[in-house]
Amino acid sequence: MVALSLFLAGFFPARVAAKTDAPTFPPHTIPDTELRVLPPATNGRSYQLHISLPASYVKEPARRYPVLYVTDGYWDFETVHASYMNLVYDRVAPECVIVGLGYAGENLDYGTLRGWELSPAPLGPDAKASGHAADFLKILEQTIMPFVAREYRTDPSYRVLAGSSLGGLFTLYTMYTKPDLFQAYIAASPAVAVHNGWLFDYEEAFAKANRPLKARLYMTAAENEWPSFRAAIERFNTRLTGRHYAGFVSAFRLIDGERHGGTKSESYNRGLRFAFAPLAPESGPMKDRE
Repeated sequence: MVALSLFLAGFFPARVAAKTDAPTFPPHTIPDTELRVLPPATNGRSYQLHISLPASYVKEPARRYPVLYVTDGYWDFETVHASYMNLVYDRVAPECVIVGLGYAGENLDYGTLRGWELSPAPLGPDAKASGHAADFLKILEQTIMPFVAREYRTDPSYRVLAGSSLGGLFTLYTMYTKPDLFQAYIAASPAVAVHNGWLFDYEEAFAKANRPLKARLYMTAAENEWPSFRAAIERFNTRLTGRHYAGFVSAFRLIDGERHGGTKSESYNRGLRFAFAPLAPESGPMKDRE
């Protein structure tokens, strides 16, 4: 019995080790993408950019590409990239450089980080913890965008900004603050109700100043998200459609059956088509190939 016990003790650990020492496989990566970490910005934050380069980028060294910036890159970069690849295949969107805006570091609290800078107005009683969109927009314009222009062959004549929820709010805030910085905007279920509808007053001041707004905007809301949240977006859309800005083109879609986060896939897919429509290689139904 002792001999058998010693035999089993020497045998079974080897079998257990064989099971636990499972082979490791390489992680899945997205082709033609890279991460770039920037030096600390003037606000002390370290930003990380999620970059996607067009399939033709290396083959056509003289070509420049429109660029799409998307907030919350740590969450939304993959979703945007997947939609973009499908639309390029269908030839209803041009190849472009995608820049996902994110933060450098490990085990980060994205909710706290994004709350600090994506809203132009305070989100709660602690005013210092949010409401710094003006600072972030300055860094985007003066630090991040020049970096992208230096490092990649982007076309400054056509830039798109996209974001969801607070990112959508930041997108709309940017449109009214720097209307010439981007040519098109995608606001997926934007948090326009923040701070008692602060953005409504901001938009009103913009309209009264008779400033031009030559841009394309695609905005969405979810059928089944918080009723007051959805109602605020719909009110804002009504406000927009009544302005009749010269050169301003907008589209709104209520995404049926979805809650707040579920709007992203459809919002970005249709939003990209709308934003890049002026540059689309083709439009309308597909034709049979000869």
